[in-house]
Amino acid sequence: MIDVMSDWLRFLTEVSWFLEPGQPVTVGEPLPWIRGPVDGLPQLSRLFATATCTPVTVANHTYELLAWGEPDERYGWLGHPPRKVDDAVAPIHNRFWQACGGIVERFGEPSTWWTNQDEVLTAAAAEVCPVEALADYAWIWQDQGLQVPDVEEYYVVAIEANGNLTLAHRRDGRLLLFAPDHAFGGVTPLAGCPPYSLLTIDAAPDLTSWIEVCAAAWQDR
Repeated sequence: MIDVMSDWLRFLTEVSWFLEPGQPVTVGEPLPWIRGPVDGLPQLSRLFATATCTPVTVANHTYELLAWGEPDERYGWLGHPPRKVDDAVAPIHNRFWQACGGIVERFGEPSTWWTNQDEVLTAAAAEVCPVEALADYAWIWQDQGLQVPDVEEYYVVAIEANGNLTLAHRRDGRLLLFAPDHAFGGVTPLAGCPPYSLLTIDAAPDLTSWIEVCAAAWQDR
């Protein structure tokens, strides 16, 4: 009989930098998804419906490891448990939070807009001030004789490892990508903005489509 590596051990094998030496870890029993669908996010709901969920505590921080795939080819992400409703984020983000508190690491992932992101749809991302981030790069606009756009009504939904930020409008979920350092295709500079500044994503103009496009790629992996 061949031993099958657990989802947690597979995660640690592929994301070896996650645990620090000596950190206490408690791993719970893997269970099928029981939270049901997420209203307004059918692709994500179908993905969740086939997930195995393993509760994990690392140094008093609680996580959930969601995984999919055959026993010898698993893939998934580590995220936070569901969160309470927060008026500071878009309505669809709150519905996402009813099922998952956001993503912090991934293993065996497909290429999506979540790739290379340190925080995806987390409370920590939402606490970052996009106004201050743009102010630090005001020269990008000033060098072109342009004004820095007002992003007061936006908040951060993803933080890339190189510092690029994905922003969503608090009320309607319109999406912007602040990417002074990028090689993305499928993006268009926002009107009145230089090429390497604020962009829109052609296939994902809002938070709902952004989540759905990424969830579909995870299903098709």
